[in-house]
Amino acid sequence: MIPFLDLGAAYRELKPEIDAAVSRVLDSGWYILGPEVEAFETEWAAYCEADHAVGVANGLDALVLALRALDVGPGDEVIVPSNTYIATWLAVSEVGATPVPVEPNPATLNMDPARIEAAITPRTRALLPVHLYGQPADLDPILDIARRHGLRVVEDAAQAHGARYNGRRIGAHSDIVCWSFYPGKNLGALGDAGAITTNDAALAERVALLRNYGSKQKYVNETAGVNSRIDPLQAAVLRVKLTMLDAWTDRRRAVAAAYAEGLKETGLIMPHVPDWAEPVWHLYVVRAPDREALQARLTKAGIGTLIHYPIPPHMQTAYAALGIAPDALPLARELAGDVLSLPMGPQLKLEHVRQIITQLQNAE
Repeated sequence: MIPFLDLGAAYRELKPEIDAAVSRVLDSGWYILGPEVEAFETEWAAYCEADHAVGVANGLDALVLALRALDVGPGDEVIVPSNTYIATWLAVSEVGATPVPVEPNPATLNMDPARIEAAITPRTRALLPVHLYGQPADLDPILDIARRHGLRVVEDAAQAHGARYNGRRIGAHSDIVCWSFYPGKNLGALGDAGAITTNDAALAERVALLRNYGSKQKYVNETAGVNSRIDPLQAAVLRVKLTMLDAWTDRRRAVAAAYAEGLKETGLIMPHVPDWAEPVWHLYVVRAPDREALQARLTKAGIGTLIHYPIPPHMQTAYAALGIAPDALPLARELAGDVLSLPMGPQLKLEHVRQIITQLQNAE
């Protein structure tokens, strides 16, 4: 059996270091915020080439608090990708704003900058690109559009830990960047966790205030905040894993290179990587005209696959009230019908990758 992702293998590889880090926190008696969290925030900001990082409880909260920090709220619109995990849209809804979807570039599958301006209205307050599957969105034209229209930019980097755009790590190109450390991410905690990074000290301070009940000093509340704090246990685990992130990314790139070489004659539509992008291959997503049959074949061969994502947000019952017809976003609908994520991860053995490739070659 070749699993889609073996989370336990990442822990086993670093078991002594992770166990020691957890014990350090348990022995400290400090279980909310504190020095362990501050150390992780400093290290994560430096890794992302950003001036500031603020840890929060999860990736969705990172998006919500980023939008709140930018004063996005009821009556506002936020431009989002049509092809993304629903959390991107949910964050916009959570602050009372309306998500306005834009279709992807059909080659990169990320938000198409050429389609953004047509979606801007007087109510638009922000653009929210996603670095989908671990490949950066095309940020320069997105940032140019934002500057010309007086808009803010929030990046959803939940799948892009360590990715580079034009040679610079994702982390501070825009106003604020949002991260998830969900266990399956490239940098994954042993539970939920998230963060924001930014070069804007005022925004970082605002998120830090909002995550802690709107309070800098206990029992003194400056604003109506929430409880969304990354805890020291997760921070300690992430600090250990961060030391391996680049090495693990190199392993992912080796898997991706093997797929790219081995699958080029299979008829599958393969990922396209522009010259300006250095992806980190959170997912390796191919497109297959008969996905269900291919997935069933791989399952029968003991190979785990997933679909990211089978239902686009505009077709979810959660967003029926927006009244967007299924065919109004044809690219998002088409992708939901033919994308397939192959096994990918730093602990995936290359011998297993070769077995996967053989199965896909024989499926022609």
